[in-house]
Amino acid sequence: MYRLLSAVTARAATRGAWTWGCGRRGAHQRARLPQLGPGWVGGLGLGLGLALGVKLAGGLRGATPAPPPATPDPEASPLAERPPPQEESLAGWSPQKPAPPTSRRFARAIDSSRDLLHRIKDEVGAPGIVVGVSVDGKEVWSEGLGYSDIENRVPCKPETVMRIASISKSLTMVALAKLWEAGKLDLDIPVQHYVPEFPEKEYEGEKVSVTTRLLISHLSGIRHYEKDMKKVKEEKAYKALKMMKETMDSDQEKELKEKGGKSNEKNDFAKAKIEQDNEAKGRNSKPVKKKNDFEQGELYLREKFENSIESLRLFKNDPLFFKPGSQFLYSTFGYTLLAAIVERASGYKYLDYMQKIFHDLDMLTTVQEENEPVIYNRARFYVYNKKRRLVNTPYVDNSYKWAGGGFLSTVGDLIKFGNAMLYGYQVGLFKNSNENLLPGYLKPETMVMIWTPVPNTEMSWDKEGKYAMAWGVVEKKQTYGSCRKQRHYASHTGGAVGASSVLLILPEELDAESINNKVPPRGIVVSIICNMQSVGLNSTALKIALEFDKDRSDIP
Repeated sequence: MYRLLSAVTARAATRGAWTWGCGRRGAHQRARLPQLGPGWVGGLGLGLGLALGVKLAGGLRGATPAPPPATPDPEASPLAERPPPQEESLAGWSPQKPAPPTSRRFARAIDSSRDLLHRIKDEVGAPGIVVGVSVDGKEVWSEGLGYSDIENRVPCKPETVMRIASISKSLTMVALAKLWEAGKLDLDIPVQHYVPEFPEKEYEGEKVSVTTRLLISHLSGIRHYEKDMKKVKEEKAYKALKMMKETMDSDQEKELKEKGGKSNEKNDFAKAKIEQDNEAKGRNSKPVKKKNDFEQGELYLREKFENSIESLRLFKNDPLFFKPGSQFLYSTFGYTLLAAIVERASGYKYLDYMQKIFHDLDMLTTVQEENEPVIYNRARFYVYNKKRRLVNTPYVDNSYKWAGGGFLSTVGDLIKFGNAMLYGYQVGLFKNSNENLLPGYLKPETMVMIWTPVPNTEMSWDKEGKYAMAWGVVEKKQTYGSCRKQRHYASHTGGAVGASSVLLILPEELDAESINNKVPPRGIVVSIICNMQSVGLNSTALKIALEFDKDRSDIP
């Protein structure tokens, strides 16, 4: 009897522990439980007595065993009802599986970043978002929110595979850099040396040269998806006029401050004349409404191209929009030409050469997007139609732009890639303090070149930065004491049919004293992928990186 009573008590305790430790459903059950009053001891005795009677009766008559505990509802949206922080921690980590020390160390940053991603997800109505973060080369957080497949209720998870869009350009840059380091590629000779199929170009009657270096930084003048040169030029002129006005206004304000706030008639007259000229230009040449990339037909191509040389026929005979080197014009087609250069300089097919690089970088889930192969954990992609209903995106074939936006990957693979780049960038600083360090995949001088901002370029996803070589770079800057400090970071965003992405690298600010007893990579790498197009993720990634950097800095 004593053994039987002990067993029943243990079973009741186990059920009670499960009830209190389960997720949302456990919260519902707790809401229905009566409050325990002073007579709870007597109630416990009565309950044990009843349980003992049932046990005896069941033993005599073969009673039906109790049903197993209910599992959480997989169809319930994680946004619809989230458990309070205390319950969430109990649901996420059981006593048998304690949280890893690194996760506990960054618990505040993880909670804050998760909340930020939920806000972004709600704001844009994205079906699913996946995030991954590493600190000093170690992944400390990866999580999926929402669904990778709405129709089949497949939740997002760290292994979810999505389109990474223009982050593919940064991957292609590695191939170009390896060929340059090996002496197989000259960045500054005309591209016809490698790809004679691409015709020589003229601009306004003058023969001009397109080089690999200009292609990498979008300075070649080759068009993007917009084919109308007039529209592009008007848009560029309008942006230049706007920037000039903002610069002049800023200079005048600075001059007034230096003079103690006193103005003069000459300055007032000059300012009025500038405003009149701007208004006149605005009336005479209104900028044509720029089409969104997703309104361009070429983004939805369904034609299968066998190789990069064949893809050139889409644009190779089109005129250049600008004189090479004079202006910045973001061009995915320019990277199609770069893929052809990789093929000719390496002697391998572009995709074969990239797969070797992915193998070296341990990016085992990164592949070109094709419709036929079975790719495990591949997400579906979505967009809102004109009636604001969520619909599947149309079928597209990205074989014409593997190099500029045609790869699939996971946040884990992108983090590995980011850390390989960060390691190569920093390893030169650690040579004197640690002779046993392995070389970077790319040499330090190569990475410095890649992450050096290029004149006449723009970084559309952060106005404070410039485009470098297949990366956008924001440099370290602080204008005023005790005011905003601009951190140095490198990133690239992506926008494809039904997908958005970002990979951001925030290096640690190192000096001669801080590198002692440390090894690279030192810094934060953040990757976010989403199965919804036109979602700006760079500022979100930067906020997340700074959150983790703060927790990291607080640790002695």
